[in-house]
Amino acid sequence: MSHPDSSSVQSSELSRFDRREKLALMILALAQAMLVIDITAVNVALPLMSRDLGLDASLASWTVAAYTVPFGGLLLFGGRLADVFGVRRMLLFGLVVFTIASLASAIAVEPILFLSARAVQGIGAALVSPAALSTLVRRFDGVRRHRALAVWGGTGGAGAAVGVLIGGLLAGGSGWRWIFLMNVPIGAVIAVALPIAVLATMPDKRQPLGAGSAIFATVGFASLIAAISLLGRVAVPILALLVAIALALLVGFVVLERRATQPLIRLALLRSRPLISGASLLLVSTGVLIGTFFLLSFRLQVGENWTPIGTGLAFLPIAVGVAAGAQLGGHLLGRFGARRVAPIAMLLAAAGLGAPALGSSDITTIVAASVAAIGLGASFVCASTTGLSEVEPSESGAASGLLNSFHELGSGIGVATIGAIAVAGFGIGFAALAAAAVVGGAVAIGLPPGKPAAGTVHFGH
Repeated sequence: MSHPDSSSVQSSELSRFDRREKLALMILALAQAMLVIDITAVNVALPLMSRDLGLDASLASWTVAAYTVPFGGLLLFGGRLADVFGVRRMLLFGLVVFTIASLASAIAVEPILFLSARAVQGIGAALVSPAALSTLVRRFDGVRRHRALAVWGGTGGAGAAVGVLIGGLLAGGSGWRWIFLMNVPIGAVIAVALPIAVLATMPDKRQPLGAGSAIFATVGFASLIAAISLLGRVAVPILALLVAIALALLVGFVVLERRATQPLIRLALLRSRPLISGASLLLVSTGVLIGTFFLLSFRLQVGENWTPIGTGLAFLPIAVGVAAGAQLGGHLLGRFGARRVAPIAMLLAAAGLGAPALGSSDITTIVAASVAAIGLGASFVCASTTGLSEVEPSESGAASGLLNSFHELGSGIGVATIGAIAVAGFGIGFAALAAAAVVGGAVAIGLPPGKPAAGTVHFGH
């Protein structure tokens, strides 16, 4: 019996999306891209921002950390809130918080006010991201879920590269404050379209919020992300204290969850092979991608004296590579499954990143990084699809929060680790990234076997 061509199957499935579903995908992808762009755009503009705001070297790193710490730390709780109050309601509320905080970041002239606004931005992002991903899980199933997650993964990965592009163009042109000002009209458009594009879900207010567990998980993850973000910037005893606090609180979180009648996230989910293997692959893939952005931006601006605008433009082919890889991964998943696609994708990333380690020109390095981006884009789709493959709709918010927590951990680990290694040389930094991609390939081999089965769209609550 012959099998239909994978591309024709995917095209057929995509053609069955109605107008409202396509609009929902576009709106959710745009929201996720906005959140991711605000992480990487700041990296390129950091020198100018620090100068204008009067941030000294010890506080400059918190321009990024003030956003990523509450973002990563609150994701689990944000996922629970989406399950309890409804994904559309939390999407809208988180979007309002994020947009107002973006405006406050743009007009702030004092360092403390700016960093506070960035922290509130992170809180809003922690509400939006798991609710948006949960919406995709609830609404699409089977091959159509793969396609929807390909759009999501491509947008998130490409958004990180586009963020560097936008950050460079704005920092070298109209000014870094426009990085935050542009969120205001985008947020307004999404807020207007959200009730039209996204179906309301039936909230389950019978579930307790789990505030105690949420505090332990939030502060625990925040402490861990803070320790990673501050690696090499503060004394070792302070880092050790942060790690000890993180471990103690996360152990306390597990203890509370064991005793809870309705836990924040069922511990059985933490033993789910698809969820944990998908989250692990997402952590490695994100770390490699964000680490690549950091290292390449550092090489071009500091090592080769490129302008912020030139550096930003250099990331355009990388953004295209991530988006193309995500689409390709979405096509291949339905036919071969993540266990076959993901290892090859990570090996492609390793090959692309290994080339600059052997010595190359700036242009060759950008091309090699773009090739690596194709593999990483496909890996993101494999990780998300695998991680959410066996999650019930009622727990999709919590599972999405866990996946996104691993994403933020990967971002922190990637920047902190490569930042420390790059001191020894750019070639060594790229070699480390290539080695990490090989590790990601090994993780991918451990994904659950089996070819994903096609299914139909459902609108479960």
